[in-house]
Amino acid sequence: MYDKLVHYLRDPFLARLYADLRDAGPLRSILVDITHVCNLRCKGCYFFAEGLDRHAAPADEALFDAFVAREQERGTNFVLILGGEPSLKLDRVKKLHDTFRAIVVTNGIRRIPRDGFEDLAIGVSVWGDHATDTALRGSGRIPVFAKALANYRDDRRAIWYYTTTPSNAGEIESVVSQIVDNGNYVSFNFYGDIAELGGPFDHRRGFDQVRREIDRMIARHPDRVLFSSYLGEVVSTGKLLDQSWGYEVCCNITPDHPVNRSRIENGNPFNSHFRAYNPDLVSTRRCGVGDERDCGNCYDAYARSAWIMLSFGQHLRSARDFENWLTMMWLFYLGNRVIGFERGIQLLPEIHRRNARTLPFMDAVDAAELVAEAL
Repeated sequence: MYDKLVHYLRDPFLARLYADLRDAGPLRSILVDITHVCNLRCKGCYFFAEGLDRHAAPADEALFDAFVAREQERGTNFVLILGGEPSLKLDRVKKLHDTFRAIVVTNGIRRIPRDGFEDLAIGVSVWGDHATDTALRGSGRIPVFAKALANYRDDRRAIWYYTTTPSNAGEIESVVSQIVDNGNYVSFNFYGDIAELGGPFDHRRGFDQVRREIDRMIARHPDRVLFSSYLGEVVSTGKLLDQSWGYEVCCNITPDHPVNRSRIENGNPFNSHFRAYNPDLVSTRRCGVGDERDCGNCYDAYARSAWIMLSFGQHLRSARDFENWLTMMWLFYLGNRVIGFERGIQLLPEIHRRNARTLPFMDAVDAAELVAEAL
């Protein structure tokens, strides 16, 4: 295994990416919902579908400070800040940001200021072009996408997490173009229809055309897309090398949660440090998205990213597999500001140029056109 790694790292570019990861070190991460309150009620939001808002966040600031101190002592070095809507608790976002590396995921309605949050990674949610996004997230009334674009114009902290649906491939180009024109970056996710909307939102219809459009956007905006075609394949198909997605392989679990005992004992890798904290900051849940979520409709990109990350050994079987693993993990570190962002984004075009050589889901003609565009 070591000999294969040495061989692959003879490529100077791959060696540079690998050195970035090695220098940054491993992530000892947690997920924490810092509030049970939100200013939206998005259709298909796991937080409310799972009833996680029943765990009320403590009003006493001393309890939050004690939580931060405990995690610092435990060795946590990275926090995924969620809710509810985290921008409603900026004082707590600030404390986490000052103590750990962190990314906060927001609906974008309330702007997170620059002062005091200069280096914070901000994930801004969008679920489609204006009509689709307003219908799914704004109860048909609130123009969420438009408000968020205005709040984060030319803000280099903002990475839009675009959750696509099986039928909105035709919207992807417009949404990505607006984000890029807004001076921001973009990544992708896939919609699991936990709200049972059916029809165009039914994940069982598959994401083949969506993936093709994502690959086109990667080629068109290689300096703005923080997402790899390989990650899109793993997330949307639930296939990772010789494994299939399910609870038994999910790495985004709380290891000391009693319900996970059999998962811990099945021999598949997991992050021993990870905890998914409910808003009360005391109780934890089975995994990042709840206690009883059906893994069959879970398309959580963070969970699938962890699955890839912890399968390092399997990705050494070929040079292409290793490059897929390395570039996906490096993009994860970059998007979360774990490695130097301004220096790192200069490497994006070369990463996407290399990945375009063997794009999945494309016939030979389409792939050749995308490679030419990327060049």
